[in-house]
Amino acid sequence: MDSNFFDVTVSSKTLLTPGMLRITFCGDDLRNFRTTGMADEYLRLFFEDEATGELVLPIIDGEGRWSYHEDRPPVRCSTYTVRRFDRRRCELDVDFVVHPGGVASEWAQRAQAGHRMVVNNPRGLYTPTEGLPWQLILADATGIPAAARLIEQKPGDLACRVVIEVATPDQIQPLPERDNVVVTWLTDSGNGHWKSRLGDVFPLIPLPPGPGHIWAAGEQEAIRTIRKHVKNTLKLKPERHKLVAYWIDDERLRPRRPPLDTTVLAALSTPWKPAGLQS
Repeated sequence: MDSNFFDVTVSSKTLLTPGMLRITFCGDDLRNFRTTGMADEYLRLFFEDEATGELVLPIIDGEGRWSYHEDRPPVRCSTYTVRRFDRRRCELDVDFVVHPGGVASEWAQRAQAGHRMVVNNPRGLYTPTEGLPWQLILADATGIPAAARLIEQKPGDLACRVVIEVATPDQIQPLPERDNVVVTWLTDSGNGHWKSRLGDVFPLIPLPPGPGHIWAAGEQEAIRTIRKHVKNTLKLKPERHKLVAYWIDDERLRPRRPPLDTTVLAALSTPWKPAGLQS
């Protein structure tokens, strides 16, 4: 197989919450997997053509540019975060949001040990300036795997404020335990069940003085709202934020969301100061 692609099989499947499952892939090909080491690195899963059963892969040149076979069916693929990679064990974890529809989610729900998958080398976007004292992380369920790695790989003295929205309380999951991390969960929120609250609550969160970094991943409209505030109100330089739309909600008439609990509102609006900035 082309060195850009890796033939793997399902080793195990774990239901993390009713809304997310983890598939561990394994395969000797992964000895040559070129991880970026970036916390938000992502790869693509390649699926067989529904009509022919043929697995069609793109042509990837030395610069990473894709091209396609004119006489073959379209390439079918989905983009997912690398939650964990273990070269020694030749293992790769990918977490899937459980929902009806969607090629990858439905495949993951049906997948059993031994099922084949093809993945490519990952890429990453997360490149904040080193030595920043604070970071704000916002995500819906699709961003949880990357947010978890951001927490997991953060420098010990980096203070992190984390806000994650999930559709129901039973979709809250344990995150890596690290010093200087405060997490607020928004339940009954976004994720294709309600309109996302991330764009609404973002301005409520007081930011510490001095340089920091804002990372957000979720539904497109929520990310657009956050980006507008970051650029027009906060006027942050590009290296101070990474805001990525992971999916698009085509349904514009979501039901009205329950009001946020007063304790959640209080948590969001509580000032925070990294240790190095304490007066």
